[in-house]
Amino acid sequence: MNFPKELKYTKDHEWVRLEEDGTAVIGITDFAQSELGDIVYVDIDTIDETINGEETFGSIEAVKTVSDLFMPVDGTILELNEAIDDAPEKVNEDPYGEGWIVKIKLNDEQSLDSLLSVEAYKELIGK
Repeated sequence: MNFPKELKYTKDHEWVRLEEDGTAVIGITDFAQSELGDIVYVDIDTIDETINGEETFGSIEAVKTVSDLFMPVDGTILELNEAIDDAPEKVNEDPYGEGWIVKIKLNDEQSLDSLLSVEAYKELIGK
């Protein structure tokens, strides 16, 4: 299982990567996608909305279940990864790359400090 060190993680199994332009990219972890199984649909209807940390910003549907997606930090959703509309399996295949879910404008970059490090996330899931 893959856990990139440069990312921040949540207890709800989302990851966050800060980009050079100050935006943040959000997706689900390798652990989360493996627990969900084959992903068939990602539903995000919150584009251009400001969502508070820990609030639901969409859902992800696998063959046997639907799971809510939780915003890791306060921010405005700028963009949905359109590639996963046509090929939601990218979330399974490459959760930290082509399978990212949304890009956001952070309300406060320092809010990332409240998220889990890779070591803390691994401890959370027992890896």
